Amino acid sequence: MNVKQLEASSRAVADQATCRTVDTAIVGYLAQHGESPKSISQLKSYVKGDISRYRIVNGVASGPGC
Repeated sequence: MNVKQLEASSRAVADQATCRTVDTAIVGYLAQHGESPKSISQLKSYVKGDISRYRIVNGVASGPGC
């Protein structure tokens, strides 16, 4: 069992889930406001946790795992 490899895989999966969470928040924001958010700071009330490593590029999340 390679613990370091398993840890790396786990981190990659967690990052992807977080990316999906940000994308979901973007959709929620769009549905509520009728326009796409311009910055990640506009999504803080839609997401639990730290999303500061992400940004919005062409209407979708960009960052770790995206």
